[in-house]
Amino acid sequence: MPTLVVLGVVIVGVLILAQLVTEWLWFAQVGYTDVLRTQWITRTALFLLGGGLMGGAVYLNLSLAYRNRPVYAPVTPEQQNLDRYREGIEPLRRVVLIGAPIVLGLFAGGAAAGQWQTVLLAFNAEQFGEVDPQFGIDLSFYLFTLPFLRFIVSFLMAVTFLAAIGAIVTHYLYGGLQVGGSGQKISRAARIHIGILAAVFTLLIAASYWLDRYSLLSKQGDRFDGAGYADISAVLPARTILAIIAVLVALMFVFASARGTWRLPAVGVALMVVSAIVIGGIYPALVQQFRVRPNAQTLESPYIQRNIDATLAAYGLEDIETQDYEAVTQAEPGALREDAETTASIRLMDPTIISPTFQQLQQIRQYYSFPENLSVDRYELEGESRDTVISVRELNLNGLGENQRNWVNDHTVYTHGFGVVAAYGNTPTASGQPDFFQGGIPSSGALGDYEPRIYFGQNSPTYSVVGAPEGTDPWEVDYPSDESEGEVLSTYSGDGGPEVSNPFLRLLFALRFGSQEILFSDRVTPESQILYDRDPHVRVGKVAPFLTLDNRAYPAVVDQDGDGVGEVVWIVDAYTTSNEYPYSARQQLEEATIDSLVAQQEGQLAQGVLPESINYIRNSVKAVVDAYDGSVTLYAWDENDPVLESWENVFPDAVRPMSEIDGSLMSHLRYPEDLFKVQRTLLNSYHVTDAGQFFAGSDFWRTPNDPTQGDANIPQPPYYLTLRMPGQDESSFSLTSSFILDDDSRNVMRGFAAVDADAGSEDGVRREGYGTIRMLDLPASLSIPGPGQVQNSFNTDPDAADVLNILDQQGSEVRQGNLLTLPLGGGLLYVQPVYAQASTGTQYPLLRYVLVAFGNEIGFATTLDEALDQVFGGDSGADAGDAGVDPTDPVEPPGDGEPTEEPTEEPTDEPTEEPTDTPGADDAQTRLSQALQDAAQAMEDSSAALAESDWTAYGEAQERLSDALERAIAAQEEIDAAQG
Repeated sequence: MPTLVVLGVVIVGVLILAQLVTEWLWFAQVGYTDVLRTQWITRTALFLLGGGLMGGAVYLNLSLAYRNRPVYAPVTPEQQNLDRYREGIEPLRRVVLIGAPIVLGLFAGGAAAGQWQTVLLAFNAEQFGEVDPQFGIDLSFYLFTLPFLRFIVSFLMAVTFLAAIGAIVTHYLYGGLQVGGSGQKISRAARIHIGILAAVFTLLIAASYWLDRYSLLSKQGDRFDGAGYADISAVLPARTILAIIAVLVALMFVFASARGTWRLPAVGVALMVVSAIVIGGIYPALVQQFRVRPNAQTLESPYIQRNIDATLAAYGLEDIETQDYEAVTQAEPGALREDAETTASIRLMDPTIISPTFQQLQQIRQYYSFPENLSVDRYELEGESRDTVISVRELNLNGLGENQRNWVNDHTVYTHGFGVVAAYGNTPTASGQPDFFQGGIPSSGALGDYEPRIYFGQNSPTYSVVGAPEGTDPWEVDYPSDESEGEVLSTYSGDGGPEVSNPFLRLLFALRFGSQEILFSDRVTPESQILYDRDPHVRVGKVAPFLTLDNRAYPAVVDQDGDGVGEVVWIVDAYTTSNEYPYSARQQLEEATIDSLVAQQEGQLAQGVLPESINYIRNSVKAVVDAYDGSVTLYAWDENDPVLESWENVFPDAVRPMSEIDGSLMSHLRYPEDLFKVQRTLLNSYHVTDAGQFFAGSDFWRTPNDPTQGDANIPQPPYYLTLRMPGQDESSFSLTSSFILDDDSRNVMRGFAAVDADAGSEDGVRREGYGTIRMLDLPASLSIPGPGQVQNSFNTDPDAADVLNILDQQGSEVRQGNLLTLPLGGGLLYVQPVYAQASTGTQYPLLRYVLVAFGNEIGFATTLDEALDQVFGGDSGADAGDAGVDPTDPVEPPGDGEPTEEPTEEPTDEPTEEPTDTPGADDAQTRLSQALQDAAQAMEDSSAALAESDWTAYGEAQERLSDALERAIAAQEEIDAAQG
């Protein structure tokens, strides 16, 4: 048995050693060993200090109680009965005396080590330069010092309590403390021992009461957070009184331990309990019930104002530009002329829908994939900033066949994705496909030369062994080739992971990953590196554990070296947060950041944002992860944030200054989604800045549910798009959200917000207006349709319903894209792209129609221009370009900028021309049936042509489909007229 125990300890020790050494090697490779070293030293010190304090205190008190036990023989029945227990446990006494403190010390040490961030912040705190409205203390006390003091007091209370329990049990067991019988109930030694422990514990209670006074300012309330009238006028003085009483009781315990009577401390304890009930509980309740409730608005208004001011400051909402927007609901010809630039930039490619289209047209091989939700960015193309939908082609090992899955393939052959695929956000091709300006393998397009290999991404394998000796034939698959060898191969030449250059390192990594192949495979050579922890969120989270990460990581092609060869990087927004900001409203991050997009991909997004509660947040850091070598760079984005400054005191070399951000990277930084979601959640209430109106709550808003998700009660996500808000001189890349009345029965617009999301341009200078939130406050007297009402109008519009129902019945499915809201033409314009995809077989959505609404006017057409002209009387005043599907335009193959030639011959199965005479209802019914059959055949031919990449046949089939649908609509209209 001892041999097995020793063997088990050795195995566990070796596994721990392997984990620690490989972890150190990982941090050394990315250049953040200072972060790991500081963590380890601090956690170890706290573990030893906390564990030693707990274990030492328990051991000391057990020993003192045992050494000062009575030496006389037991005389009472109770003592004689305990004597049998003493004899029974005597063989285990030393084990208990040593083992119990060790076990308790391990638990306490672990708990103390978990507070390493609290401790480091307290000792490296920077001042805010702002004071709280009650005590006039700098806010750094509440965010940094107070949590540390509370940790110390609560830890010492736990130590004292457990030590006292051990001492009391030991005294009782060995006769120093008696419960029944006559004579002396407690020995002098036990009395002094227990009295001192009781005094210490009571002093700690007094300290806790005193700290409670400051914690009141960040308490969570029913109507608002922070201390209210009853808290300040009743609870605050009560905590002061209770702290004084606790100090007096502690002195009574000291007196009792010396004089030998417990009567005085017993009275003191009773007084403290009664005071806690009466002064700490009943009195504040009476004040709340009889003083505050009848006069709530008057008495609470000053404290509500504190809450409003603190919340706006804590969440960066102080400088919102709000303007009244007298939105019109009647469309006028030419009303969009001044907004032509915005109209032309309306994004019709929905990144949440077209991923299957990217997959079908740009996957190339089954072992590549795209995420379900693509990213929206902007690129300078031909001298113009264009909104784009972009993604990287990542490796997907699940796409390999079963006969291809083995250790060699999974970890040494298929090691990386390849290339970026990007499409214009507002200009689909004539066939409804994304208009790709970058794609294919090898990657080509408007983005120029860049390193296309994606070794670090959101779908990378757990680990890959890369690199080979010079002169060795490469074995890592890059992409398929038309040559006889079938695949283009390469060898990794970057510096992305620790080396596996000797048998010892190979053993350590074999133990870490539970893979004996690392130890014995010929593919693991002295030149090999092992890549792991490859997800951008994981890499940033490890090197910056003090930051909370945005759920989204998005790719960008940048040229930070200025050598004309770009690189693919992942950009991750990172936040400094706190839950201790006085009077600020508390938010649950997980709840505030949920929307229909997150709900659809639950379990698939990286765990960046923790399910934590906060009342302070700053987007203080922009993190960048290179997709080829995995390097992680942290840039200070809010250099005046005291929380970030405090962490920079802890890790002075971890974060680089903003001035080092290259212009190529700056042009792709954007305002983060999760921060805006948190802010818009607060703006539902905190757009009201007057305390009296806030108390009334009559003008609270809410984020509308996503109308494309049916009855699902899930908020609509914010949308990135380029627009010009009223009062702006020019359009800018923005993140937008709508607000409706906080009324379950009505979906009426009350506000619209857009934050300037464009961080800067390629000159490397941060844009002056970045982060400015512009709020449009719509009149409460106007009934402006909200997203839900507009979606209902779209779904019930006769013209749209006829077409979409027909399209939805004949072997295809209709998918409604994101419903965009834009302040245009003096009112609010709604735009929704409509996609269709086959209901079976090869399925991927293509843009077919565009729905537009302005007030009660609805436009429905194959292009955005046509739909706008329908709404604005045929003169929208905007040239939106080819922003939709026009069946008369030539068809473009994916990724090819040149359209295919029009067919020189009419298709043999093209329906004959319709008769000029108006047929009766029976003829119309016959025509309708024939048109639907022709449409079904055309869709089947389209899928077959696409599968064979026959773009000429595909274009012909698409023309026949459009013609068939037009004939079906005409026939249906005649049937309706005949029946009406």
